[in-house]
Amino acid sequence: MPADPSVVAALQAAVLAEPENPGLRLHLAVLLLDNQQPVAALGHLRAILARQPDHIEALRLASEAAEASGDLGLAIAWRRLHESLSSEEGVAWPDSQPEHVPAGPGGDGEDEIEITEDWDALLSEVLGGPGDPPRLKLADVGGLDDVKRRLNTTFLAPLRNPELRRMYAKSLRGGLLLWGPPGCGKTMMARAVAGELGARFFSVGLHEVLDMWFGKSEQNLHALFEAARRAMPCVLFLDEVDALGHKRGNLARAGGRNVVVQLLTELDGVAAKNDGLFVLAASNQLWDIDPALRRPGRIDHTVLVLPPDAPARQAILTHHLSDRPVSGLELDSIVRSTDGYSGADLSLVCDTAAGRALEASIETGQPRPIGTADLLAAAKDVRPSTTDWFQAARNYAMFANQGGEYDELDAYIRSHHP
Repeated sequence: MPADPSVVAALQAAVLAEPENPGLRLHLAVLLLDNQQPVAALGHLRAILARQPDHIEALRLASEAAEASGDLGLAIAWRRLHESLSSEEGVAWPDSQPEHVPAGPGGDGEDEIEITEDWDALLSEVLGGPGDPPRLKLADVGGLDDVKRRLNTTFLAPLRNPELRRMYAKSLRGGLLLWGPPGCGKTMMARAVAGELGARFFSVGLHEVLDMWFGKSEQNLHALFEAARRAMPCVLFLDEVDALGHKRGNLARAGGRNVVVQLLTELDGVAAKNDGLFVLAASNQLWDIDPALRRPGRIDHTVLVLPPDAPARQAILTHHLSDRPVSGLELDSIVRSTDGYSGADLSLVCDTAAGRALEASIETGQPRPIGTADLLAAAKDVRPSTTDWFQAARNYAMFANQGGEYDELDAYIRSHHP
């Protein structure tokens, strides 16, 4: 039941008056969690733990708030610390499982997904409440039409059309790997998938998995997959998957190989059904990924994400200039001069051009808009960040292209980097 706003306001005023009172902050954090405000609650719980790192109740609530905020790695770390401390004092960790675990497509129970009110609110909070700004959608991403089509075919369309999914026996299990030079929209595409779904999206970074202690990285990876399975159907996004799933033959340490084996186990779903769990991964270096990860049923589809073409560059430039004063822009000439630039490079071009216009405005004392000359000069100053990547990738396209795996990359290199 949500807390009375007047009570929350009174407690906030009390905390302002006594910021070092842990009891007041703890009480306020509980009410904020009840009101589905985990980020605000987490701020107060951090303040308590900064002074009392062994505060058991604050650790428990901080883990709940971090998970509700979408920071699963932090939630696991605090939960582990809580369990360690509470075991010494005989305090049991409460069951955090939802009242009803959804049965993924093909599993036991009804095909329709049932989620308890509390669990659904938690998942919605991960992606933002109704008062938050609109989220990124696929249509907002310039270019990458082939990637969008593959995402729609493999996951989004079957998820939105359960009848057609059952008719064609289309499983949501599997994965899609986005790979290519850095800064070309792989992570943005993952965010767009989150926006299309509106919920049930987990993003996993290296800091949430890798741990210095032997065996902890595998435990962290298993916990993240379990959290995703409780929310099926969902997308689990593995950023920099080449670091987690590096070729085992190139790993000198057993710990690194064990992480790869654990990732393979989770993708196979030996101990748990993965129908409804779609893995979306991103990597700059396809050649470093263990081939076993790309076996059918695991991350079995790959899409090369190349630098934006001319229409996509125009869309990206227009987006980055939309909130800035501009005048007399000849975008066609700017688009032609930025062939091979990544989306991140184009953002930097716009920032650099804005800096030139700002500097001129300060010198003259009169504000002036950004012009074509500013952008063309900025394009000369900004070196495409993809150049070094293509130089390294050329060797793989030329000498390691077994089965035509790098045909698309080879064709692009021959046409743009002869």
